[in-house]
Amino acid sequence: MTDFEKLGAFYLGKQYDLESRKRTENYLLYDSPDLTTHAVIIGMTGSGKTGLGIDLIEEALIDRIPVIAIDPKGDLGNLALQFPNLDPSDFRPWVDPQQASTSGLSIDEWAEKQSRLWRDGLASWGEDGTRIQRLMDQADVTIYTPGSTAGKPLSLLRAFVAPSKAVLADDEVFAEHVDTTATGVLALLGIDADPISSREHILLSSILSHAWRGERDLDLAGLITAIQTPSFSQIGVMPLDTVFPPKDRVQFAMRLNSLLAAPGFQSWLKGEPLDTANLLYDAAGKPRCSILSIAHLSDAERMFFVTMLLSDIVSWMRAQPGTGSLRAILYIDELFGYMPPVANPPSKKLLLTLLKQARAFGLGVVLSTQNPVDLDYRGLSNTGTWFIGRLQTERDKARVMEGLEGVSPAAGLPFDRARMERIIAGLDKRVFLMHSVHESEPIVFETRWSMSYLAGPITRDQIRTLTRSDAAQTATSPNARQPDTSAPRSVSSSGGLLDDAPDLPTNVPQYFLPTRNSDGVQAYRPLVIGMADVSFASSKYGVAERRRVTLLGGVDDGPIPLDWTLAEKVDLDASALEQSPEQGAKFEPPPKSVTKPGSYTSWTKTFQNWIIANEKFELLQSPAQKLVSNVSETEREFRIRLQQNAREGRDANVGRLRDKYTREMTVLQEKLRRAEQSVEREQSQATRARMDSMISIGSAVLGAVFGRRKLSTGTIGKVGTAARGMGRAAQQGTDVARANETAEVIRARLAESETKLQQEIDSLDGRYDAQTEELERVVVTPRSGDITVRLVALAWTPVARGGAGGAAVSEEWV
Repeated sequence: MTDFEKLGAFYLGKQYDLESRKRTENYLLYDSPDLTTHAVIIGMTGSGKTGLGIDLIEEALIDRIPVIAIDPKGDLGNLALQFPNLDPSDFRPWVDPQQASTSGLSIDEWAEKQSRLWRDGLASWGEDGTRIQRLMDQADVTIYTPGSTAGKPLSLLRAFVAPSKAVLADDEVFAEHVDTTATGVLALLGIDADPISSREHILLSSILSHAWRGERDLDLAGLITAIQTPSFSQIGVMPLDTVFPPKDRVQFAMRLNSLLAAPGFQSWLKGEPLDTANLLYDAAGKPRCSILSIAHLSDAERMFFVTMLLSDIVSWMRAQPGTGSLRAILYIDELFGYMPPVANPPSKKLLLTLLKQARAFGLGVVLSTQNPVDLDYRGLSNTGTWFIGRLQTERDKARVMEGLEGVSPAAGLPFDRARMERIIAGLDKRVFLMHSVHESEPIVFETRWSMSYLAGPITRDQIRTLTRSDAAQTATSPNARQPDTSAPRSVSSSGGLLDDAPDLPTNVPQYFLPTRNSDGVQAYRPLVIGMADVSFASSKYGVAERRRVTLLGGVDDGPIPLDWTLAEKVDLDASALEQSPEQGAKFEPPPKSVTKPGSYTSWTKTFQNWIIANEKFELLQSPAQKLVSNVSETEREFRIRLQQNAREGRDANVGRLRDKYTREMTVLQEKLRRAEQSVEREQSQATRARMDSMISIGSAVLGAVFGRRKLSTGTIGKVGTAARGMGRAAQQGTDVARANETAEVIRARLAESETKLQQEIDSLDGRYDAQTEELERVVVTPRSGDITVRLVALAWTPVARGGAGGAAVSEEWV
């Protein structure tokens, strides 16, 4: 394993020495759980801010953490440019012809140069094409373009779907969701509405609140209708028509309708619905990096979309179980305008909600900007990590200092303003100061080389190219679902048609299935319907479910008139069955078996036997984690939960190991501190003893040489005493050596403990992949006592007449 490939650690770069202006060999590894306290990246144009953001996203994706990235400038689309082969042909479509021309090179030559630049750059940071391939394997990158079909479009029809039950249950969160949705719609119309005084805002909020409290979804068309004729007649204590007269409501509805009818707005209604869960994971539960490119939108459209997106993210977040591990990341590449210090756009309230509450749900919010004066630093008080790059003006530096000074005391960290100012003033390109509440002191580092090719802002034409490429790969994938081109199933007619329903014994149960065909029923075919309620129970797996099973089967006069194994399952409630046919409909002659009352008694038994043999309640089980899916959990949801559970277990194990070794290393560090003090003390004493001895000898000798008296016995004694002092000084030198040896032993033990800690962390099984694990099936089957047959009866079923004289059962039922 490469030194920087640590469990749950993001490799962002290497520490940087400001004095020598060189990077050191010490990696900056950012613990992924730390991102649950959120982060902000601040730096002027050219500081390397975008590169740091892309590095962080790449590391998250390698760790299988999904990302939603809002991209107002087009820079994040570079994440889709991942070339594991690092071949010049991969770079060629994305190089800038102008740059090539300016450099006096052809496009092919420039592509070759970029290929070498990226290969060498990655190698200088210990990376290569293998790591790029790993990044591609762990997560898919998709570029969405709301309001445009350049990338994958997103439909906003779902924007007015009733929020989750978790949101409905929290009055404060629900009110905020209603308020921001109404404000976003009005912003799209160019109405700067105050939630308290604006009657448009009050009306929209009331419509949304009434519909959602009743768990009813709305779309734009339904919203326009509700504006003209709301389902309520009073707002507060006043009549609706007094607060907002009908004539004015019609004008308001016309304004929204004009927006809906505009040709340019139709693209907002195309594509997959806006759904946070689908943006984070694909249909199989594989993590995604969903880039929401909004560079092509107007300011009003951007605010509308970002508000709708943030509102949906808050609703999704509220439905998740709590966790201390990082579950997902929301990244905003340029925060300008969305959380200003004075104004209150609808996005600001939602961002503040996320910054305050998302930590408990494992959602990390990363905000990036080049305009520090346009940030509400009070709102960033819940941000645990600040990445600060080069700043352009003294005003920018002062605002950053103000923000850091406010964050540090709350985190219990000392704040040395003068030192911070010196550090920030000395930052070079791609060099950042990391101030984190999870670190004891600030760290200066240089960002690593990005694995994605940084080609510059991605244009809409380039997004089209990327989107077409992705679609082509999906179509040619061996796992891609191919359309069903087989002919519709048909049943040939059994003879001439009857003008009236045949007379049957009164004890033969019969019903008529409805049709939704606007042309009505042309003819009926005699089939048999079986309907039963089936219970599935298992205390071991926590199953207590009830299911309605309805089969519709063909019947004849053969040895086995009705074979339930050939019947079709249909979604039909008993209340939909009709007692009489439609007028003018014809009937196919029924087989004799359906006219005999005894047949239905026999068919009831075989129907029950079929249910026992075929109906089952299946759950999924992970052999690796010994977990079983919940009753209502899909395979996609189960795999997502397994991945998150593995991440939580990994983070918990790493935390326990660190706690264990921290206690041991704290003791060793204290011993080392005392040993180093002993070394200093012994060195001081030895130095002083040598100096005293030298002074004594020198004084005695000089006294004898220059004194008035000749060398006497006393003088000789003094010299001898001084000489013995030199012996004691030498002994103390030995004490210094022993103290140094003790300190070195402790240092060695401390280094050994650090090595053991990292070895035990590396030995943890942190490479679990929920996408590749083969899940086992857990089957719960019903017993005969768990089956209640509601009916087995003759079902006259509408058929569509074929051009060749045949007939086919209506596809509504078969």
